[in-house]
Amino acid sequence: MERLNEGWYDLALSSGLLDENREFLLMLPRGTWTAAEDRRPRRGMHVWHRVRLLDRWDVMGAGAASFLGVRSGHPGFAMLALDNSVWLLADTYESGVGVYAVRDPARSPGVLRELERLAGEDVYRDPAFRREVTAWLERGAP
Repeated sequence: MERLNEGWYDLALSSGLLDENREFLLMLPRGTWTAAEDRRPRRGMHVWHRVRLLDRWDVMGAGAASFLGVRSGHPGFAMLALDNSVWLLADTYESGVGVYAVRDPARSPGVLRELERLAGEDVYRDPAFRREVTAWLERGAP
């Protein structure tokens, strides 16, 4: 857990995820269910919450065991800088954990392709989400 937490924190700092108050946006499922429950058939959209990293934190251990993953050491979350300049994703794969940062995600070809895919499929079974993504893509990312 220590290495996972150190890696996440180094990437969060070097990418610019955290502002001067150590605040950022964290994507959480709407409602009170855990990430493990959320991986079942979709029950609703995710929403962003403004959070502050405290002096004592354990994102990859205790955090991943509750709402930031499926269990300790198995993260599954997305974070966004308050100014939308950095998107950070952590996920668990068959053979390990990956933590990625994307600068200027609104202009990232990979992010745009993924949004186009989501807008074209009924992944979330949420028409409002699809309309919002489609309208945003049609306007041309900022």
